[in-house]
Amino acid sequence: MKKKKELSAEALCRLVVNGMLEKKATNVVVMDLRNVKNAITDYFVICSGNSDTQIDAIATSVEEEVYKANEISAWHKEGKQNKEWILIDYVDVVAHVFRKDRRTFYDLEALWGDAEIRVIEESVENEPMKQMAVV
Repeated sequence: MKKKKELSAEALCRLVVNGMLEKKATNVVVMDLRNVKNAITDYFVICSGNSDTQIDAIATSVEEEVYKANEISAWHKEGKQNKEWILIDYVDVVAHVFRKDRRTFYDLEALWGDAEIRVIEESVENEPMKQMAVV
């Protein structure tokens, strides 16, 4: 993983959310797992897409947004072939791009129910993380 400079997990979350919103992802949530015992990362950023094409575009947009801002490449990626659930792992932040029915089936929000969940509301251009509501 190539780094230009140190990037906080919160800043990385913002970049991931921006990448998702750029391609019209729906139901975007940020799950703060820092206070959850045995959590595997600091944050999950989860969204839904309507089609295989949109899911692929969202995942690509996330990767481009993060790389463009700080030359960080994902540590691990999977799911690009099936296009039902694409996972992009940046170690401190893990992005999950779901097809709507797969998101309902896996229900990560319930599985990690102890996490603080912030729902991303309709956003102002270039300021999506400023308008988050805590669920």
